[in-house]
Amino acid sequence: MSEQKDLTYSKAFEELQSIVSEIENESVDVDILTSKIKRATELIKFCKSKLKSTEGEVKKVLSEIEEESEEEPSDTEFENF
Repeated sequence: MSEQKDLTYSKAFEELQSIVSEIENESVDVDILTSKIKRATELIKFCKSKLKSTEGEVKKVLSEIEEESEEEPSDTEFENF
């Protein structure tokens, strides 16, 4: 499982592309096809999780920026002073 700690989205996606390519080119031995499919499934789950996590973080940051901009006085408010 330590391999999972070092896994990045880019590495997972690259490995997934490689597995798909091997399967499409029929260069995967039938005896290891099941393990390749299982690994591909793990990689897909990892990538989906990473994308959802990133999406949540981006939404949070955008929300914070939006809140800050609503709190800041506009230029017209400064003119009244």
